[in-house]
Amino acid sequence: MVLVVGATGLVGIEVCEGLARRGEKVRALVRRTSSKERIAALQKSGVELCVGDLKDPDSITAACRGMNAVISTASSTLSRQPGDSIESVDADGQLSLVNAAKNCNVERFLFVSFRRSPALSFPLGEAKQAVEKAITTLNFTIIQASWFMEVWLSPALGFDYANATARIYGPGTAPISWVSFRDVGEMCAVALRHPKAERTTIEFGGPEAISPLEVVARFERIGGRPFTLEYVPEQALLSQFQEATDSMQKSFGALMLGYLHGDAINMATAIDTFALKLRNVEDYAHSVMARAATT
Repeated sequence: MVLVVGATGLVGIEVCEGLARRGEKVRALVRRTSSKERIAALQKSGVELCVGDLKDPDSITAACRGMNAVISTASSTLSRQPGDSIESVDADGQLSLVNAAKNCNVERFLFVSFRRSPALSFPLGEAKQAVEKAITTLNFTIIQASWFMEVWLSPALGFDYANATARIYGPGTAPISWVSFRDVGEMCAVALRHPKAERTTIEFGGPEAISPLEVVARFERIGGRPFTLEYVPEQALLSQFQEATDSMQKSFGALMLGYLHGDAINMATAIDTFALKLRNVEDYAHSVMARAATT
């Protein structure tokens, strides 16, 4: 049986459903406050539910007992509840999970991390790095994902495709391998039993690297109207990063600077090795523009 931690999150629910389709027996760690709709979706997939919280080591140990593998996608960045923080979830909570897995003799551990520049030190990056180091004594797979298109190319971060406006961090000319969270979830399901994924770090992005300005151009072609752009200068982003006193604010400041400098990944080998079919920005644009047109 495979334990999925972060099972009701964006990536986690995709992991659970992908594993279930492959005939894996899945235990999903959920919180009492988790979305009822997502819990229902997990149950519909035949997933066993286990109530626990990364901030509660005893519940994590109980969840790990009898498990063959652990996949962790959990993070405090998008879904926060009382007591959640980078320190309590992404750092201490994840390290508690690693220790519980080791104590319960779980050999296989997949961890969803993200791409980051070694030139920037920030709380979320430090937490991910600590967990990556901690699992290297296990049969590990680390998936370092590039920027999620569903997050960074969404109204929540200033990319308002429905109203043809976009916030651009920096000049917008550096290519990024925008990736779908759905493909990250599928990669976890594929990697679990794939020998080429064992004891390795997989840099994971979409099928092509394109700049934010090229992303805008594609949305303009699909939507048939020009976008109004708001540029956030690099100096403003640096000031935001340097002056942030909150761990989450500092981490998002670092991620915005990472976006500014780009993240191009050559995915050809991974696509071939793992037989992947990855969504691109145009797939995403067609999907969200179609939904926007009906609302």
